[in-house]
Formats: sequence, structure tokens, C-alpha cells
Amino acid sequence: MAGERFRSALEQADDRIVAGRAMDGDVAAFAVLVRRYTPMMRAYTQRMLNASADVDDIVQETFVTAWQRFSELDDPAKVKSWLMRIVSRKAVDRIRALRPTLDVDDMEQAAPAHAAPARVVEARAGIEALGAALQELPAAQRECWVLREMGGYSYDEIATELDISVSTARGLLARARKFMIVRMEAWR
Repeated sequence: MAGERFRSALEQADDRIVAGRAMDGDVAAFAVLVRRYTPMMRAYTQRMLNASADVDDIVQETFVTAWQRFSELDDPAKVKSWLMRIVSRKAVDRIRALRPTLDVDDMEQAAPAHAAPARVVEARAGIEALGAALQELPAAQRECWVLREMGGYSYDEIATELDISVSTARGLLARARKFMIVRMEAWR
């Protein structure tokens, strides 16, 4: 009975308390974080990758990394944004690892049968240039741009996902768009 009340109290506790206990090695507290943030992390990763098999792997890898690196978390109250940064990096790493295969397959499927080889090569080069330009963006701007332009997130959803204000999300996205427009001008 007392154990049940403890678990219930832990489930109701704020992130600062739960993450603090998990940082001290409390497995039950870590399990609360896993239950609390897995749905959000899965949704984020699903939108980034559109691949259900990789989604669960990335979320699981994120929690393994978090458990191993809890000492790097400066403020337990910010565990949500810390976890989202980890899952975001892991998703981007997976995209990078898959990009050559995905780009070729996507282009072959998207290109009409009568498309000239030069057009296909040009389209592939444009996709590679886009990927390179995205890697030049600061991480916060890249996350906002990917969530908005690729994931279709609203400003409110971006702010919630990244644990920032809506005005910060708008500013980061505006800077990212400006950079991408200038960087991709040759491909217009």
C-alpha cells in the first residue's frame, strides 16, 4: 500500500523532483520520465523520419543516453527540453545515415519516366545542397525549420516541443528561413 502511494506521488511530482531522483539513480523515477515523455518523443521522431521501425529505436536510444548522461543535466526542471535535444540529435543522425539511400530512392520514384538524366542529377544535387545548408544552421534554428517546413508544426506546437516561447520560435524560424533563402538562391 505504501509503495503504491509512493508511485502515485512520484507520477504526480513535477519534472524537477522526478528528474532529480532519477539523477540519483532512482529507477522508478526514471520509469516515470519514460512514461511521461515517450509519447511526445515518438510523435516528434515520427514526424522527423516517417519510419515507424526507426522511431522506437531512436526513442529507446535516447533514454539509454539520458540514463548514462544524467550528470550532464544542469537543471532537473529542464529535463523535457534536455530529452528533446537528445532525441532530436539522434533523429538527425539517423536522417544523415539514411540520406544517400533515401535521396536516391525518392528521386527515382518522383522523377517521371521521361525525365532526362541531367534533370535527375540536378534534382539530387539540389537535395544535397538543401541538406548541407540545413547542417550549417545553428541547432535551434534547424530544429524550428525542420519542425515547421518538414513536420508541418504550428508555431505553438514548435514552442511546446522545444520548450521555448512562441516569439522565440518565430524569431528562430525567421532567421532560419532567411538563411535558407539566401543559401538556396541558386536552386530557385
